[in-house]
Amino acid sequence: MKRFLKILGLVLLVLVLALASLVLWLTVREYKPEAMEQLEVSAAGETEALSPDKELKILSWNVGYAGLGAESDFFMDGGKDSRSADEEQVLEYLEGIHSSLEAADVDLAMLQEVDIDSDRTYRIDEREYLSLGSGVHALNYACDFVPIPLPPLGRVYSGIYTTAPSLDISDSQRVSLPCPFSWPVSTANLKRCLLVSYIPIEGSDSQLVIVNLHLEAYDDGEGKIAQTNMLKSIIEGEYEKGNYVIAGGDFNQIFPGGLEAWPNTHPENWMPGVLEEDMLEEGWSFAYDLDTPSCRLLNQPYDPEDTENTQYYVIDGFIISPNVELLETETLDLGFADSDHNPVTITVRLA
Repeated sequence: MKRFLKILGLVLLVLVLALASLVLWLTVREYKPEAMEQLEVSAAGETEALSPDKELKILSWNVGYAGLGAESDFFMDGGKDSRSADEEQVLEYLEGIHSSLEAADVDLAMLQEVDIDSDRTYRIDEREYLSLGSGVHALNYACDFVPIPLPPLGRVYSGIYTTAPSLDISDSQRVSLPCPFSWPVSTANLKRCLLVSYIPIEGSDSQLVIVNLHLEAYDDGEGKIAQTNMLKSIIEGEYEKGNYVIAGGDFNQIFPGGLEAWPNTHPENWMPGVLEEDMLEEGWSFAYDLDTPSCRLLNQPYDPEDTENTQYYVIDGFIISPNVELLETETLDLGFADSDHNPVTITVRLA
């Protein structure tokens, strides 16, 4: 018995030392971005300033790192998996997303969960598949080893990506958002941000400001509120400068009327926050589509016939400034084939 207890003690000591070493390593290697960082825009081909009378079609899509298509579930939503089954599946999803982007024929795309060097997506730089021309990427998840679940996620380098076929993205910045997680959880967690890009307008000192976002998902709600408040402050400041502003992405909050259109029948699983209509200043407006859900619950692989166990949300959309005229909003029903989100498009004109 003494020998057994001694061996057990040694095993426990090794496990404790291994855990302590992992926490120390993650602490030293923790991604700590600055409050604001200038980003390099990758240009491909000729670009042009925006004509003030041009109708613009803009898309927002959380592409789920090409790992969360119809065959997938996710451990944080009540499922069991943390990555696609194999590299072939990731490539299949990427090809599907690329084809859908081309078919949408947009002037600019704001994409979320775009991996550039992650184990879960076999180190594929997804920008090579998703670029429409010019592009800029901002990290919001950078960790050498995410130790959960089992098997662990491992290395994750991912973020948000704004790309346009021909528009001149003249300047772009990564703006850090408040992080609701403290040490040691913060060491292997996301560091959310806004990707703020500026597009010159022909014959004007004003600019079109595009704000790509992916707000907190798995917090107690306070993180989403703090990040939304900071988003509002930034976009209102840009409008006060005389700029035109479009903020879009995955808000991880249900747009007004979304709960009535798509009731939450599985509150025991993941529940987003809620955006209130009166949270915007006078003249500002939301742009979203209640006719088609923009997101599904990842508690199981997708089965549209299983209405009892499937949950839908409208959490993807846009905020537009008073000087931007909204002409159309549409969620593209792609059947969640290549991502757990459907893309949302708006057509606008500068007023």
